[in-house]
Amino acid sequence: MGDGVWAIVVAGGEGRRFGGPKQFERVGGRLVVEWAVDVARAATDGVVVVVPPSAVNDTSRHAGSQFVVAGGSTRATSVRAGLAQVPKEAAIVVVHDAARPLASEELFNLVIRAVKNGADAAVPAISVADTLKRVRDGLVVSTVDRRGLVAVQTPQAFRAAVLRRAHEGDPEATDDAALVEALGGTVVVVPGETHNRKITDADDVAFIDARMAEMEAERTSRR
Repeated sequence: MGDGVWAIVVAGGEGRRFGGPKQFERVGGRLVVEWAVDVARAATDGVVVVVPPSAVNDTSRHAGSQFVVAGGSTRATSVRAGLAQVPKEAAIVVVHDAARPLASEELFNLVIRAVKNGADAAVPAISVADTLKRVRDGLVVSTVDRRGLVAVQTPQAFRAAVLRRAHEGDPEATDDAALVEALGGTVVVVPGETHNRKITDADDVAFIDARMAEMEAERTSRR
């Protein structure tokens, strides 16, 4: 396996449920996407940022990143747009959602190390704490057994060749690990981070903004 590790930061959504592109909200005094891009840069050799077509030429919206491409109508098509820009010699590709600005460099390193150690893919996950119900037409059908269930996060790391093969034929999935699973690839799980919250609504923005303020206060107190 070669040594090149590249990241794709997926920031191509229009944020219809959120009410606008959440990746361009401000948290901790900066754009959400800027936080995601910075940690990806720190952990890898290169970063491709995938943004909505309307934002490709607006450098204020993607931190002036060197490799910026337009996303598609789905997450999978956006990942493929980014993957097309990753150098062919790259050995590992990390896919990260810009909507998770609190992911740490250590978490990137953890999934990358798992792939370097032989896995086809590595995903961070946390245990499911809530009781899960299966619902149909507004009625509870059954209670889902939580044993063995985890909530998966990004960043997710992949052998580059496996990820490219998984995207052949333009399949759709909610995350790239599902496409590797469909190939029969080995996907290992590493401990996720409870604070690595994904922005889906305004409450998430408030939580992340407050968490960033706490982290800055902690850093300042240690100086």
